[in-house]
Amino acid sequence: MSARTALVNAARGLVKSYGQRLPKCGTQQVGRELAAALSTKLREVLEPLLKEIESLNEGIKEYDARMEKIAKEVYPEGSLLKQVKGVGTQIALTYVLTIEDPHRFLKSREVGCFLGLKPGRRNCGESEPQKSISKEGDRYLRTMMVQGAHYILGPFGADSDLRRWGLKLAERGGKNAKKRAVVAVARKLAVLLHQLWVSREVYEPLRNSQKALRAVA
Repeated sequence: MSARTALVNAARGLVKSYGQRLPKCGTQQVGRELAAALSTKLREVLEPLLKEIESLNEGIKEYDARMEKIAKEVYPEGSLLKQVKGVGTQIALTYVLTIEDPHRFLKSREVGCFLGLKPGRRNCGESEPQKSISKEGDRYLRTMMVQGAHYILGPFGADSDLRRWGLKLAERGGKNAKKRAVVAVARKLAVLLHQLWVSREVYEPLRNSQKALRAVA
């Protein structure tokens, strides 16, 4: 997918250098049809690049279909994790295959440490400023958790306790506030997925918020 993104960015850059623009859309929608409104000369220059992007899109669709089939037939527990909006088949399958046995962790919060998503603390007198995360453990799964966190906090993220909590962190200000919020949500997402896997419960995205409302009613 990174190769496709690089080609799409190259195509957009090339078009921009000619003083024109490709319509806004997702990378999976980029193809020769998208260049219909461009000048004939630019279409000719752009065609080999767009053709390669179309080929990659078809290949990715094929692999996605295979992955869905494997997940459904061999790793049905992934459906428990996909209850969380922002967790697709790729993230769920990566999580299940990396963790392997959820009972290896006595507590769900240990997963955050296992993936290197827990920040350390630096003692400075009375204050304990937060250090960077350790980045230990499986790098790819950590990347998947961060990707899921970006979706949860993004414009298409569904309303949930996790999203609300992350957005509050991002609002605290400072140039790194949003980045810290993404990492914090990624860590909580890793913990949440472990809890769902072990408990096999139906996910309630606003459970904590609803409890708080009932408490003051």
